[in-house]
Amino acid sequence: MHKITRAENGEVVFTVSGRMDAENVAELKTLFGLEADGRRIVLDLKDLTLVDQGAVSFLKHCETDGIQLKNCPAYIREWITGEGR
Repeated sequence: MHKITRAENGEVVFTVSGRMDAENVAELKTLFGLEADGRRIVLDLKDLTLVDQGAVSFLKHCETDGIQLKNCPAYIREWITGEGR
């Protein structure tokens, strides 16, 4: 089960809750594509509970593309860091 909510406050914040897998990644990519070019995007991961390998790779690419990962759980941060090795 997952939930994605969108908020605006000078930047676009997507809050992801629950699990993140390939299906959620595709949904987030679609949502990102709907935003105007140049809009700053933030992913708030405070309520993220479980991710698969594909989601970790996606999150790493998000950071590379300038998307801020806010409130990233420590274990997910470790996996993202380990992806580059």
